[in-house]
Amino acid sequence: MSIPSAADESSRLDELLIGAVFDTQAHVGVMYVLDDSRQVLHMETAMGLPATVARAWARLRTSDPMPVSVAVREQRLVWLCDREALAREYPSMALALPYHFALAAFPIHSGGTVWGGFILMWPTGRASELTSRRIDVINDACARMGDLLRPARERGRPSTSGLQPRVLDPHPAHSIDPHSELIALELFNRLPEGYCCLDAQGRVTLMTAPAAELLAVNPPEVVGKRLCKAMPWLDDPVYEDRYRAAIVSHQATRFIAGHPDGRKLSFQCYPGIPGVTMRVTPVASTPEAPPSDAERHPRTIGLHEMLHLAVSLARAVTAQDVVDLVADFVMPVCEAQAVAILSWESGRMRVAASRGYSRQGIERFNGRPVVQAAPSAPGYERDKPSFYATWEEFRETFPDAHRIDDMGAWALLPLVASGQSIGTCVLAYDRPHRFSDSERAMFTALGGLIAQAFERAWLYDKKHRLAESLQESLLPRELPQIPGLDLAARYVPATPGMDIGGDFYDLIHLGDTMAAAVIGDVQGHDMTAAALMGQVRTAIHAHATAGATPGEVLTHTNRLLAELASDRFTSCLYLSLDLEQRLTCLASAGHPPPLLARPGHPTRIIDTSPGLLLGIDPDAHYTTTQVALPAGSILTLYTDGLIEQPGHDLGTAIADLARRFTPSHGRPLRDLAQSLIERSGPDQRIDDIAVLLLRITPFH
Repeated sequence: MSIPSAADESSRLDELLIGAVFDTQAHVGVMYVLDDSRQVLHMETAMGLPATVARAWARLRTSDPMPVSVAVREQRLVWLCDREALAREYPSMALALPYHFALAAFPIHSGGTVWGGFILMWPTGRASELTSRRIDVINDACARMGDLLRPARERGRPSTSGLQPRVLDPHPAHSIDPHSELIALELFNRLPEGYCCLDAQGRVTLMTAPAAELLAVNPPEVVGKRLCKAMPWLDDPVYEDRYRAAIVSHQATRFIAGHPDGRKLSFQCYPGIPGVTMRVTPVASTPEAPPSDAERHPRTIGLHEMLHLAVSLARAVTAQDVVDLVADFVMPVCEAQAVAILSWESGRMRVAASRGYSRQGIERFNGRPVVQAAPSAPGYERDKPSFYATWEEFRETFPDAHRIDDMGAWALLPLVASGQSIGTCVLAYDRPHRFSDSERAMFTALGGLIAQAFERAWLYDKKHRLAESLQESLLPRELPQIPGLDLAARYVPATPGMDIGGDFYDLIHLGDTMAAAVIGDVQGHDMTAAALMGQVRTAIHAHATAGATPGEVLTHTNRLLAELASDRFTSCLYLSLDLEQRLTCLASAGHPPPLLARPGHPTRIIDTSPGLLLGIDPDAHYTTTQVALPAGSILTLYTDGLIEQPGHDLGTAIADLARRFTPSHGRPLRDLAQSLIERSGPDQRIDDIAVLLLRITPFH
């Protein structure tokens, strides 16, 4: 028994795909095959799909939010009856393919294992109904495809035939009169208008004499080339979009282009399988009828723009980030003047972020009760996008609404994530605006992308506020006032967008003439770091008030952290102060050394003989160092966020800090602390900063 070759298998797979397309009256068919990792889908074959689109979707991950990925991952049928359904469920794909079509995605399986996925597309309307007969045809085709793929994979044959998908032309599968092309060309040449045929690659396969005359080209020089490359004046994204729209939606489209000699030509695209027949006619110089919505708004967000927007939204960590991206990418396309994301708390509305609205308008809006739709509002559904061309239409649905900044039209995009309503995105126009079908579909798809991004920002904001609240509750609200000691403390979190840190400081009153100061930094930037910071502060406070020396305080705290097995390490500097004798005893667990400064003298870096970070070795011991404190001298304690910069040596950074810290007589400590923060480096901080300044004053 002979084993079929790879070419034979590919040919049989192609025949199954072509047969399924024609038997179900679809106009696009695509087959994907799982790679050896079973994590990636490669497009093996496509029919009726423009080659540029096929290449853009040639590789998908099974985890991607795409219909065929879901069909393979969940081993089920995915059915999308129209463009609106696609936009709600798969906004990224709807933005990349802003055309009208219905889609079904099936898993290809055999022997209880999934080997790939299969997609069919139909023009929207009655013809796109997924009947039981069509399902039977598709299931049979998928089973046959699986029966071909399974033995090939079991024999170790590569899962895909190449890096690029094969774009099929079904005509060779049917018998054609060898003279039919000449007959067709002669027939078309008798017509006054021009015709040319383009294949799925956009290449010219046939051009009539009238078309060649209108386009001012020589047919032999054009046939076999992509139309936009043979005639660069047609190389425009808008014209390419009209060609793709005809192919993908299987509906006729039209555009007008200017010839280099000044003439206007009309191009009408009539789709087939595959490719289009293009009718070319001159445009009369008389005034034209008003353009249709499709011609008035020919541009939607393209594939490159959509991918850039989706990637950028995935990195957004605040609501304002989301709004700024929507404003930058979407408002220039849809010509809107303002955008805002609304959320609600305790029955009142809150503007989470906005662009284009005035500050006065936002202030008037914030805190108002949530506006409810009228019970009789025509066609309004809370969880679906709604569009209002005028203020009168808006008031008809929301009679209690307040008009902000005299806007005249609105698109309301509900933000639903994980089955929960988390807000609404509002795009506003400063004048009445009729929303075309293309705009409605684009906004519906955008709503899904914005919802996903805002959910991440919303959850991050809640997590960040919780962690920040926890950290603030663990830091001392007020430091004790101790005779013989002037003090100032500052804490600055990392740049918004970074997680919360574990920097801490404290001042402990130990007696009439005694005090202790501590500063530290828990490894990490999350709630675990903040919680561990609270445990460290509590342990240090307990051992300090029990009379332990600085070395003993760190030794006992280190042992506690080692027992907790937190897998987090902590740097810490602890010192006791004898304010009457003007002495300090200090010990360090891997923390940056303090600075000792006096007006008129160079600032000194105190050698602390630092030991291991807390939490590494339970048996570690810490040396105590004694230092004299002249009257008027200032001790500066800080965390590494004040000095650390990528690519800079830490020792050099500490020396630079000592060199620039030159306190003068009478300058308030709070000003000195602020100057240290301001001079700590760029505005975009990657770490939080804690600073504690202690000035030795005359003891009474």
